[in-house]
Parts: sequence; structure tokens; C-alpha cells
Amino acid sequence: MTGLLRSGVALLSGGLDSGVAAACFHREPGQRLAAALFCDYGQRAARREAEAAARLAQRLDVPLHRAALPWLGDCARRAGSRLAPDTGALPTSTVAHPGDAASAAAVWVPARNCVLVSMAAALAESLGAACVVAGFNREEAATFPDNSPAFLTAATAMLALGTRNAVRVESPTLAWDKPRIVEEALRQGFGAGDFWSCYEGGEQPCGTCESCVRSRFGR
Repeated sequence: MTGLLRSGVALLSGGLDSGVAAACFHREPGQRLAAALFCDYGQRAARREAEAAARLAQRLDVPLHRAALPWLGDCARRAGSRLAPDTGALPTSTVAHPGDAASAAAVWVPARNCVLVSMAAALAESLGAACVVAGFNREEAATFPDNSPAFLTAATAMLALGTRNAVRVESPTLAWDKPRIVEEALRQGFGAGDFWSCYEGGEQPCGTCESCVRSRFGR
């Protein structure tokens, strides 16, 4: 990226939040994504997420880098995260009760966003990009502290010391809840089929996991 353009690297999971955050950043005048990063740590939905991330990156005309992190998957399994395959049933949710501290704990992957943000920052530094773009949001921050403004601020402070060009962490969706993110997705021409937000990796989204319930269109 040259001239007056400000560049970033998107953490792209293939899901609603990261896809909308990436598109918002990329389409803002004066800035563009230099690359996107997808991380496979052996999660249940890795294949479906990777497919969705590739489609999103192609649509945005952004190169997609892929990182295999089997050791993070091992950490998830040791910690009892239900996102690891064959660890038991996922918690189920409803629109009235999409999730709570117990369901968040059941799918928590140790230090996941710390690891992923750091990896994206390394890629950003190597490309001379100014920031990491993440799909954090107000709704999930209530039970996932690594989606919160405090996490974003702390991660940016760490990277100010850990990268030579003081890579920042930014999230266009930080203050939004899921209906607002869906609204923005529709405004930008996306539909539900453009993302994979389900914790499961079947042929169709399960419709009952916390991520499905929170991210569904028409909610």
C-alpha cells in the first residue's frame, strides 16, 4: 500500500463479525486491507470457516494467509473447550437466552485472541501495515472479555512495545451488538450465506449454538 492509504491486516474467521469488520475497514475512504489472516487450530468448524474466509477475502480482493496452530487446539482440548472436536455437546442457546458466563466458559480457548492478534500483528509489521482489524463487539464482550474495549486498548499498548511500527488493534464493530452488525452486513450487500458463524462444522449451521443464535439474520 502506498500514498495516503492506511493499511491493515484483518483477522478473518469466516464469521459475521470478522467479515463485517474487515469490509467496513477496507471500504472506508483512505484505508485498505493489505492482507487477511485465517487461523486453523483444529476447531470443529475449521473447514467451513476456512471456506467462508476464502470467499470473503476473494470478494474484498485481499490476499488470505493461513496459519495452522495445532498446539493451540491441544491447549483447547486440555482446558476442556467444547470447540475442540469430540469433547462433548456444545451448549445450546435461544434468542431469549443466547449465552451466559457458563456457556462462554464451555467454549473458551486459552488466550486465543491474545495469540491471534499477535500473529496478525506480526504479519502487519512485515507488510508495513498500521493495524490489526478484528470483529470485536459489545454483545459478546459481556461474556467474552477478549472482545471488549479494555482488551483492544491493552493489546494495542502491548503491540506499541512489541512491534517496530507500533501496530494498533482496531475494530469497526466494537460498539455494536449483533443486530447492528447484521444491519451493516445487509447494507454492504452480504447475506447469511456469505459467513460461517456456527461452532459446528456440518453441511448446515446447527442453529442452536450460541454463535448461531447471536449471529442469525432476521433475529
